Amino acid sequence: MSNRRTMLITGLAATGALGAPAQGATPMTFVLVHGAWHGGWSWKKVAPGLRAAGHQVFTPTLTGVGERAHLGRPEIDLDAHVRDITALLEFEDLRDVVLVGHSYAGMVITGVAAAAPERLGQLVYLDAFLPEPGKCLNDYVPGFVAQYEKGVRERGEGWRLPFNDALSLRALGVTDPTDVAWMTPRMTDQPYRTFTQGVRPQPAAAQALRRTYLLSSERPHYLAAAERARQQGFRVLHVPGAGHDVMVTQPRDLVAALLGLG
Repeated sequence: MSNRRTMLITGLAATGALGAPAQGATPMTFVLVHGAWHGGWSWKKVAPGLRAAGHQVFTPTLTGVGERAHLGRPEIDLDAHVRDITALLEFEDLRDVVLVGHSYAGMVITGVAAAAPERLGQLVYLDAFLPEPGKCLNDYVPGFVAQYEKGVRERGEGWRLPFNDALSLRALGVTDPTDVAWMTPRMTDQPYRTFTQGVRPQPAAAQALRRTYLLSSERPHYLAAAERARQQGFRVLHVPGAGHDVMVTQPRDLVAALLGLG
């Protein structure tokens, strides 16, 4: 690891402790939004711990992936996924929500904050993309775009990005054989337009929300996002050694981190 990365990781670890809520803490409402190729199923190890602490937890699956893969179609884009979450907030009449976005879902929760800031209490970017206005996910991973487009073209009928054409579970930090066996059949193709549509500008109300960046890996684009978050005044925390899919590899540490948000 470079000196710059070592300094960043050390600094993040020192910015805040991972801990449980104080006695008598007010119950919170968590909406946990999964990353690309995943689904609401990916929070299976995390949601019970939050609920056991007395909090309300929602783990929606975005259109076109997971158990909603059968609803996939070429026109699904970032806006469609933003609508998935804003509809949940509206129909469940949720307020003061702790909205957590993992990986790709950093794009989604940024869009939700622009569309429905009045329903949110704070945003949590979990090893996630932190987009600037007008930028899409592919803008932050230019070295992967050719590989993505090849997968879409050759195995995704021109609109789906298969997981194996983009990443591997090992790259996400998942190496335990039991976890690999559980996740492998559940990683579904990602509607590719979600990677190519830019985010909307943020209104003042969205920018005023409490914001936390929770770093769990050393992947360059997330290290860069964490540094950008720090410069923007986010609270920046670190779950060391977890890898990108921290909700699978170190769920107890992630639960502790989320409970410590207050």
